[in-house]
Amino acid sequence: MNKINWTAVLVAVLGAAWSARAAEPKAGESPADHLPPHITQVAWFGERADWSRDGKKLLFLSKTFGDAMELDLATKRIRNLTAHYPHPGYTRATYLANGDILLSGPAVFDPRHLGEAREQCWLSVLDHSLTKPAAPLGTKCSEGAAVSRQRLHIAWTHVAAEYPAEMPAGSSRMQEADIIFENGVPQLANQKLILNSGDLPFRCTLETQNFRPPDEKEMTFSAYGYQGTEVCGIDLTTKKVTNYSNSPGQYDEPEGIFPDGQFTLVECDKQNHKGPSFVDLWKLKLDGGGAYERLTYFSDYPGYKASNPVVSDDGRFIAFQMATSREAAGVGHGIFVLDLEKMPAGKP
Repeated sequence: MNKINWTAVLVAVLGAAWSARAAEPKAGESPADHLPPHITQVAWFGERADWSRDGKKLLFLSKTFGDAMELDLATKRIRNLTAHYPHPGYTRATYLANGDILLSGPAVFDPRHLGEAREQCWLSVLDHSLTKPAAPLGTKCSEGAAVSRQRLHIAWTHVAAEYPAEMPAGSSRMQEADIIFENGVPQLANQKLILNSGDLPFRCTLETQNFRPPDEKEMTFSAYGYQGTEVCGIDLTTKKVTNYSNSPGQYDEPEGIFPDGQFTLVECDKQNHKGPSFVDLWKLKLDGGGAYERLTYFSDYPGYKASNPVVSDDGRFIAFQMATSREAAGVGHGIFVLDLEKMPAGKP
């Protein structure tokens, strides 16, 4: 009968315990300094990235109330797309299906009233030739707009604070419209209502997120404040609303969708239940079954989170940003790319 080598066992146990302790993030460490092989930092500043249709470029903001920047992933060159004209700064920048850029930003920026500036944002279109200033669409947008990847079509949200004479206090509504051009000038056409928050059987604030591929007959949206915040979808024809996350007490905000339409990315606090300032990126199956997969571990580092993810059109890559827990939602400190094909099973 073989004798047990208790010394070897003790050494192995102590070694495993020390390795686990050494691997635990320490205060003051940044997740950017301990990236797994399948995540690469591609920009050391910026926030709110968006993929070009061919997956070769990333559009992002230099900062909140900043410029729209474009990163060529092959050459690593970054160019400023909005430096050729004066503006108060932008809070969103997204590629349109024709290569133009949908921008959102305040008419006037006063650093003493940041909350007001974030709420009072107007949509405009920047021609991809970059030879003229962005052209206004004549409507305000709360948070971000949903942009079709296939056609010149958008959806956006109004809140009562923007139109107090027309909307009940605390309400919000989502609308959609085509973008058409008359004499080269963009404007909204075929505008129609998608949903009033007051028509829901529960109270929440709405935000448009993504048209669901491949047919774009449904749109995902955030139901802020309902059961923590839920991932919902609305059938654009029947107006049927589906709660896909259905996780009371958990923060779930959809922020990017896979090209097959079967999954969405979620800013989620499932790992700690500390709220939106402590989220990481999760993948949620859009069948109502509540199947989640954790993709990032930035919130394991004290004071950090991963946020604002978007999926490339081939479904392989995710662009997202590093953020800190103490700052406002959307503020980012660098752009990262996650390669799903190289991601190992389980925690890296």
